[in-house]
Amino acid sequence: MAGTLNKVMLIGNLGKDPEILHFDNGGSIVKFPIATSETYTNRDGQRVTNTEWHNIVINAKGLTDVAHKYLKKGHKVYLEGKIRTRKWQDQAGADRYTTDVLVNQMTMLTSKAESEGISSDHSSNYNAPAPAQPAPVQTMGNPTPSAPTNQEEDDLPF
Repeated sequence: MAGTLNKVMLIGNLGKDPEILHFDNGGSIVKFPIATSETYTNRDGQRVTNTEWHNIVINAKGLTDVAHKYLKKGHKVYLEGKIRTRKWQDQAGADRYTTDVLVNQMTMLTSKAESEGISSDHSSNYNAPAPAQPAPVQTMGNPTPSAPTNQEEDDLPF
């Protein structure tokens, strides 16, 4: 293969609410961490969970507003982007490096019902089940099933 590829795909839970930063030129970015976890059983039969934290940066024009408005701590999200490493200097003048995932595509995986189930105190239980809600009942066709009908019934929507 002659070319190179810098592509990241992550599914994880937000570690805190997104932070938005606005710039003088009108642009903005959104930053937040997400956690991805891997669980397995080791040789001793113990369940082990390894969690990896990723620094997320979104600067795509419309995506920043959506991420800031709708994402909250604990929400599950699918992200696509690329890895970017930045060099900076700390207060002592030492060179430091930070690796970010620069996102260009996002899909929110937490439903509205699940989102409302995540407590407002932002507890760290990311996998808390949403409160059980009955499914909405949808009726189609004749609302009085005991009434005779001359039409042949089928399950086609047209």
